Amino acid sequence: MSTYGYKRTVVGAHYGLRDWLSQRVTAAIMVLFTLALLLQVIFSKGPLGYTLWAGIFASQWMKFLTFSVIIALAYHAWVGMRNIWMDYIKPVGLRLVLQVLTIVWLVGCAGWGFQVLWRL
Repeated sequence: MSTYGYKRTVVGAHYGLRDWLSQRVTAAIMVLFTLALLLQVIFSKGPLGYTLWAGIFASQWMKFLTFSVIIALAYHAWVGMRNIWMDYIKPVGLRLVLQVLTIVWLVGCAGWGFQVLWRL
């Protein structure tokens, strides 16, 4: 039995479809959150100020949705930055340092977002 062609060796991180899909799903979550927030602001009564914002984020469903969006945003940013580091930074040591710093930064930003959210 003869074999035609050759077996293709794929190099890199092998993330293709998963990254593409995760970027679209997290972006859709962020768009839905933005629409929900805009609708609440548009249809709310009273002046736009701290009281209105605190009232919007006081309900449990909005806190859950905001929590989900913070996670989605952090993951969305991680996938994008990881791909940038993998594509443009060739020295492995430097790439690893940049990836670790990116993770630390994103976890810190998410933690700060949670702290702000739960203080309301």
